[in-house]
Amino acid sequence: MKTVLVISDTHGRKENLDALSRLMEESDYIVHLGDGRADMREIEEKYPEKTYVLKGNCDLCGGLREAEIEIEGVKIFACHGDLYRVKSETYTLLREAKERGADVALYGHTHNAEITESDGVTLVCPGTMKFPLYRGGTYAYLVITGTKYVATIVGEEG
Repeated sequence: MKTVLVISDTHGRKENLDALSRLMEESDYIVHLGDGRADMREIEEKYPEKTYVLKGNCDLCGGLREAEIEIEGVKIFACHGDLYRVKSETYTLLREAKERGADVALYGHTHNAEITESDGVTLVCPGTMKFPLYRGGTYAYLVITGTKYVATIVGEEG
């Protein structure tokens, strides 16, 4: 079994990540989907082998805009989402994920936590950690066992 902590859109609120420090340590992978890339510097340094930090539209520093990750045979496409117009629709993201052979597409940008299934692909948006957890802040957690996976949203929308 492998676990993936998925965070997005911290927007400079690094202190809100502190609530997740134990979970970061316990997780097999940590993925930050952008708009808060600088917030993750210490975490990247502490866990370089298991951390993926992508660049969002509000990030000034460099970095990857997308990543393809394979965990126990589950193919994951990760991006911030702005390049795929996720605020207005997710079809473009779905099409890209399918072209890449992804089972799961992780995206941020909207600040709205949601998990949907479409055409064999699970789309996961963790929401935002701009707000403290349980006061509007949310994240996603992915548990992968073999080629099966379960995604959940933790926290509450505010």
